[in-house]
Amino acid sequence: MKNLNDEGQLFEQIMNMLSQQFGPTCEIVLHDLTKPYDSTIIDIRNNHSGRKVGDSGSNLGLEVLKGTKGAGDRYNYVTMTKDQKVYRSSSMYIRNDEGKVIGALCINLDITDSLRMESFLKQYNGYSPDQIQDGAEESMEYFANNVQDLLQHLVQQAQQKIGKPVAIMNKNEKIQFLHWLDERGAFLISKSSEYVCELLCISKYTFYKYLEIAHEQDKNSADS
Repeated sequence: MKNLNDEGQLFEQIMNMLSQQFGPTCEIVLHDLTKPYDSTIIDIRNNHSGRKVGDSGSNLGLEVLKGTKGAGDRYNYVTMTKDQKVYRSSSMYIRNDEGKVIGALCINLDITDSLRMESFLKQYNGYSPDQIQDGAEESMEYFANNVQDLLQHLVQQAQQKIGKPVAIMNKNEKIQFLHWLDERGAFLISKSSEYVCELLCISKYTFYKYLEIAHEQDKNSADS
């Protein structure tokens, strides 16, 4: 295979099968990575992310093209859109006869509502699991294409640490969220505080108040 058009009928069948199998809450995307990166999408079904044919790919695709991610294929990872939808995703990269990456097939299953239901059921059942422990993934170095990608990566890790999307965090969880980001230097990034304020739907005053509370809790914990 030299390009995706060589197997166009096969990819059409695969897209049809996956979109029918997983239904309207599962977005299926086919990228042609030989095109300019701002217009790689050549087919998309159930476009939950709001993207369309002619739109761009994600930062993961850039890392694969750059060679940062090696083989690139990733399965069952968590992503989030600007409007706070949470996806369980998988990405498979397509290579030509010479082994060069020329495309990607991506599956994005919207789990936002099921996460809300999960949170409700935990509260309803009175079950409170231990906080996620610092794992090996948190200590791994992350190579970002720019500081905005780096900020997005830190925000995603913070949400995984809290265990729910920001849209359904309560006050204490938002304080923990800000504390986690602050400890990792996220707010050294230019305009990061404005971005996080918008993400959490809080004012700049509340942002600093929550950080003050977090620092006070740290101090009390150290003194006890």
